[in-house]
Order: sequence, then structure tokens, then C-alpha cells
Amino acid sequence: MALKQRIEQQPAWVLHTLPWRETSLIVEVFSLEHGRAALAAKGARRPMSALRGVLMAFQPLLMDWSGGGEVKTLIRAEWRGGQPLLTGRALLCGYYLNELMLRLTAREDPHPALFEAYESAVTALGRNESLPPILRRFELTLLQELGYGIALDCAEDGAVRPTGRYRYIIERGPVAVDLAANADEIEAFGEDDLPVSGQTLLDMSADDFSRAETLVQSKRLLRALINHYLGGQQLQSRRVLKELQEL
Repeated sequence: MALKQRIEQQPAWVLHTLPWRETSLIVEVFSLEHGRAALAAKGARRPMSALRGVLMAFQPLLMDWSGGGEVKTLIRAEWRGGQPLLTGRALLCGYYLNELMLRLTAREDPHPALFEAYESAVTALGRNESLPPILRRFELTLLQELGYGIALDCAEDGAVRPTGRYRYIIERGPVAVDLAANADEIEAFGEDDLPVSGQTLLDMSADDFSRAETLVQSKRLLRALINHYLGGQQLQSRRVLKELQEL
């Protein structure tokens, strides 16, 4: 039998809500000290419920819950500070962050650094900052915090050189490309290996996404890595963003 516990005043963010029974919700949250958790918000859909209107995505909350099973019981939720409502493309990017969290993180697996990165990303989205650097920083932190070992400043032959050219091999890391190599040696790389400059890898390691080339190459690299670790799962938020771009 799972040990019953009571959690109080836990900083948390709502990732997803799902109607449950006639008047309640199942709420997936990401908390500072307890990671992702599923909470039953009983009566939250009733007109006079204290939880109605509080359980919103992209708003910083303090939450109390109790229970010992897979789904705990939400006792209280309250705002812990002002955060502008996300709109337009920033809102879609927020849903993308939430979908990544739901697909790649495990329940009850705390990641304080990832919590801080998520909070910083949502805050930046609310300030209407440039979207690509926000997404790249969060994607990189997510992969690193989940233990996927993203190598950036060290290749198989030593430290990454700013002027070097590399192929990033998933599950292996960057491998230097000999520009003087013959065609047979170059073709030895797999079709899924990703070309990337040394400067881009070093920029990513230094959290510097100011260069246009770094933004382009880091997006391609991180997208390939995320797709790999998703194991074929399709992201609905990414599909919606793509359709909007095509329009």
C-alpha cells in the first residue's frame, strides 16, 4: 500500500486538465519538490468552487494535496504571483512546452532545475520575448535534466573547436568531420547524423543563442534529439504550429 502523505504550499504549474465525473477534474501538475503529479480536483467545475478559475495553465500556483495512490486529492490551490496571460504564438509555444513535459517526464520524479527552466520559459513567453531562444533553452535543459547526456563542448577527438565542423550522432555525440576526407569516408556517416558547426555547439553549451546560425542549427539538432527520445510519438502542438506557419 502506498504511503499516504500531505503536501502543503507546493509551488506548481498546471500542465493539463481533463474532465472527471460530472463536476471534477484530473489535473496534471509539475511541482518544485515532487515533480509531475496527477491530482483529482473534486467539484472544481461547480460554479461556486474555490478552484474554478484558479486551475489555469501558465499561471504560478501554490498547491496542497494528499493521498498515497497514483492520483492524489487536490485540497487547495491559489495564485502565487502575477503572470500575464499568454496569447497568440506565445500561447501555442506554451502548449508545446507542456506537451513535452507530459510526454517525456515521469510522475513523482522531481527536477528542481527543470522546474526553474520551465518557470523562466513561461515568464519569458509572458513578456513577449523572442520565441526561438526560449524554446531552445528549455528543450536543451529538458534533455539534460532527464539524463540524456547531450554532449556539446567535447567530441571524440577532444574539445570542440569553434572553427570545426561536426556530425552529431544521436547516443554518441559530436564527431569531427575531416574536410579533406574522401567521399567514401564522408558517406560512412549515417543518414540521420546531423551536421553542426563547432561554434554552434559551444554557443549552446554557453546558453548563447544570439547567432542566426546557432538558432537554425540548434533547432534542427534539438528537434532530432527530441523526436528520437519521443520514440515516434507525434506532438500535436508542433503540428498546429506548422499548420499556422503554412497559412
